[in-house]
Amino acid sequence: MEVRVKYLVTEPEEALGPGLRADLLDTWVAATNAGGAVGYTAPAPVEQIAENLDGALGRVAAGLDLLGVLHNGERYVGMGMLVNRGSGLQAHWRTVLRVMVHPQCQGTGAGRILMEGLRGSAVDLGLEQLQLTIRSGLGLEKFYVPLGYRVVGTHPRAIRVSPTDYRDEITLVMDL
Repeated sequence: MEVRVKYLVTEPEEALGPGLRADLLDTWVAATNAGGAVGYTAPAPVEQIAENLDGALGRVAAGLDLLGVLHNGERYVGMGMLVNRGSGLQAHWRTVLRVMVHPQCQGTGAGRILMEGLRGSAVDLGLEQLQLTIRSGLGLEKFYVPLGYRVVGTHPRAIRVSPTDYRDEITLVMDL
């Protein structure tokens, strides 16, 4: 199934729009409930996700971070952020955070469009490097490595999915 999506950069003055928030909250909850490694486990804790989303959108509205979104012509169906660490010593790179695509659009190339868009945004910002982390055990390296990321480290047992299920956090970097 092919789904046509377009990558857009959210301007700071658009970041607090209720339609954007509603669509991204729906995407985040749906991705969590589908088993996505997006900060939570199913069943999605909607209020916690909403609070986290509001904080992220506030940083975009303040001009601190960049929000790239996917739009399918009707609604927003994906997001990813370039997060500024706030240090002049680290101004040449950003952390890629909150990468997700609505489950209805997964497997259609939408994730690749999102990641290529974020890379283009990073180049436009004059950045030299991007960094992201992933949860082990899901094979996410198979998605990111072909896009130009390389594994640079692992934090063993950094993520506790349940009282008996620990996962490593894997750090990947892309040079621009």
